[in-house]
Amino acid sequence: MATNGVRQPHVQEDQLDHLTSAPSDDVTNLAFEHLDISSLSPATAAVHADDPLNIVDDVAPAIHVSTTFRYPRDPNQLFPTHEQTDAAHDPTKHIYSRHTTHSTTRLEAILSVLLKNPALTYSSGLAAFNALITFVNPRRVAITAGYHGCHGVLKLHQRTSGLQVIALDSAPEEIQKGDLVHLETPINPTGLAYNIQHYADIAHSRGAYLSVDATFAPPPLQDPFKHGADIVMHSGTKYIGGHSDLLCGILAVRNKEWIPQLVSDRLFLGSVMGGLEGWLGVRSVRTLELRVLKQSENARRIVDALDGALTGHTVGTGLSQSDAEIIRSVLKKVYHASLQTQDYKSWLGKQMPNGFGAVFSITLKTPELAKRLPSKLHLFHHATSLGGVESLIEWRTMTDDSVEKDLLRVSIGIEDDRDLLDDLIQGFKALTAVDASV
Repeated sequence: MATNGVRQPHVQEDQLDHLTSAPSDDVTNLAFEHLDISSLSPATAAVHADDPLNIVDDVAPAIHVSTTFRYPRDPNQLFPTHEQTDAAHDPTKHIYSRHTTHSTTRLEAILSVLLKNPALTYSSGLAAFNALITFVNPRRVAITAGYHGCHGVLKLHQRTSGLQVIALDSAPEEIQKGDLVHLETPINPTGLAYNIQHYADIAHSRGAYLSVDATFAPPPLQDPFKHGADIVMHSGTKYIGGHSDLLCGILAVRNKEWIPQLVSDRLFLGSVMGGLEGWLGVRSVRTLELRVLKQSENARRIVDALDGALTGHTVGTGLSQSDAEIIRSVLKKVYHASLQTQDYKSWLGKQMPNGFGAVFSITLKTPELAKRLPSKLHLFHHATSLGGVESLIEWRTMTDDSVEKDLLRVSIGIEDDRDLLDDLIQGFKALTAVDASV
């Protein structure tokens, strides 16, 4: 049964407690009953938000890979899931991994604090987006370019339900009650930012919902809920994972009453994370703030240098005149939110106060130069994806046919920014040397 385009939850609100409740163990409860997890800074919460779910003595979380779990031996402790109440529910107890596991429950507890609203995990970013579209069940989705995978999911829904896909900047009257406005910011692959509040105002004025894919700007860079988002999506494969070794998707929602239906949907979609992947997520999210702030600052410095060479503003970049000439001989344009100087005072500074993300794009003077550049670099892996501790560069047309062939997407890691800039410059120089020898 749909109301306003969204199926209303039919599970009691008290079942949300799997995201926030402490275990029933009295000793564990004593340690945390006076601690307000929500009052902790993000850096501290990333390390301690799941402490109430730690029921063993291990400091590092144990790896749980079982798919099924024993029921209590005491018949008095047997509560069928459809009859469970708050008193019967214990977030440290699990039945089957398609519903919950130790590791994913701990990861969701941390993410719910960091994202400031209840969060659920999925087997991939696209699984999370599919769950979003399945839940909202909109008649229309207004969306811009962005990640081609999301457009692939929408094509599936167009084929099965007649869903209409319209342009993000369509006339507001095309957006109707129950529809979804889906905004990706910063956007893939350029790293340019969009005004979340602007699109929230449009969506809400028409009775629609705003979802924001904030993958390129995880905490602490951006809080879409603060600017009007109803739903926030992350491909946790990227920065939240941060080590290029797990697939993960995340949905966080402003309306916590949506969580039971989303949990029920996920159970039947089957798009759950495995126990090992959940453990990897918990391991990774501990250092999220350290990594993201370092990566974002690295990217800003490199973008400043590259764009400075093109514009003549090289003071403070450390570039020599010869470095700037080499860059100008190959590079055509740099794209990144940090270069949106006209937007900074009006909205961007408020939306991204702590940095602008670690992904940017460059276009070279010819597609052939763009194709050859990755092979000339030593510190950048030529690979798709982003957000890991290592720096990546991708001739983006390899996996995305919607971009021009002169574009390269760059994901900056935690290496020294000067080493990375020097590697790019020597790569540009190698390209010019090849051209000169032809």
